Amino acid sequence: MSWRSSFRCSKFRHIFGKSATKEHSYDGVPITRSVHDNHYCSANPCFIAVVTECAGGGSFLVLPIHHTGRVDPQHPRVCGHSGRVLDVKWNPFDDYCIASCSEDCTVKIWDIPVCGVQQNLTKARKTLIGHSRRVGLIEWHPTAENLLLSAAYDYKVLLWDVSQAGAVIRYPVRVVLMPIHHRYPSEALLLSVSFNSDGSRLAVTSKDRHVRVLDPRTGKILQVSSSNSHKANKVLYIGGLKLLLSTGSSSWNHRQIVLWDPDDLSEPLYEEDLDGSAGVLFPFYDPDTHMLYLAGKGDGNIRYYELSAEKPYISYLTEYRSLLPQKGLGVMPKRGLDVTACEIFRFYRLIAIKDLVEPLSMIIPRKESGIFQEDLYPMTAGNQAAMTAQEWLLGVNRGLGEMLFHATVLFLETSVSFRQTRKYVLLQ
Repeated sequence: MSWRSSFRCSKFRHIFGKSATKEHSYDGVPITRSVHDNHYCSANPCFIAVVTECAGGGSFLVLPIHHTGRVDPQHPRVCGHSGRVLDVKWNPFDDYCIASCSEDCTVKIWDIPVCGVQQNLTKARKTLIGHSRRVGLIEWHPTAENLLLSAAYDYKVLLWDVSQAGAVIRYPVRVVLMPIHHRYPSEALLLSVSFNSDGSRLAVTSKDRHVRVLDPRTGKILQVSSSNSHKANKVLYIGGLKLLLSTGSSSWNHRQIVLWDPDDLSEPLYEEDLDGSAGVLFPFYDPDTHMLYLAGKGDGNIRYYELSAEKPYISYLTEYRSLLPQKGLGVMPKRGLDVTACEIFRFYRLIAIKDLVEPLSMIIPRKESGIFQEDLYPMTAGNQAAMTAQEWLLGVNRGLGEMLFHATVLFLETSVSFRQTRKYVLLQ
């Protein structure tokens, strides 16, 4: 076979990572010292939330997305938890609503004022009480409004409708997993969760290091990985390609990525050992470009890949390298990217040793970068829920409408900075 037939050309082969300057980063953020393998950061076009270290309870910081530079040490926080905060997630359909989970065994839903947090916020809109031990994971449903999943160290996985009446909700709408559902309770101690694109399937990894695919409505286990050569830690549905990706370690304790057919976990489709580092690999996927990003906890680098539905499934492109290790990462939704800079992805790296949150833009170099590049921005998933929680509970499966990047980008320059307004068209 000639080199030409084996060479795979990609329009993303020249992608590079551009880190923000300190003036355009968030400096002086007291990042949490928790050792859980969570992201500790969540972003949307309006705000960025970061879990912080504090004495006597748990808190997280919510900053307007353009509030960069030095952060006031006395900046107001969201501090209604009595235990350490372990995870935060913005509602994908409401930029002013955020969920948090904590060691105090509760999940809380918060409303953030349009002007941001001006004083310490201690009263949540909703408090979800259903777990008896610390809650380690939360995940919003990708298509149904107000539906939130929580997983805790009491081996329970619960689904909540946060639109229910009352400030305190004690009864979930579904019990996805319970200790009685498993031969060994460790099977229900989840390390990672991922919904598929329409929310009809849930992939999980557990303390026993296997990958499982569940029906989230009934809790029925549909598939279990049987490979003993892969100890899974994180799992991610690869939307549009009918693939499932997991990261973990091999039998030789090398960090590893594995691709699966979600309908058949008996054998992996693809396995690759990466290195001998010990940090957990966080996978991030962009369904619009089929780009995969792998960022290790404690690493300074982020690897880029391009995925396809056919063999060899995955093609390595390049990587971003930094001397500063990341403790966690947040990701900006597609509608918050700077299209005039050909930015196709944006991370927010938590650099705990510097108390710094550093934006990192993934950019495709183009000669005319100030012009809207239609090939880089195809239609993307919208930010309007496809159905209500009750419709989903009754068995309806429906994907999100698509949002089209409009080529009109308006810049309004001010004496301090410039404001960028993007127009979108929602296609049903």
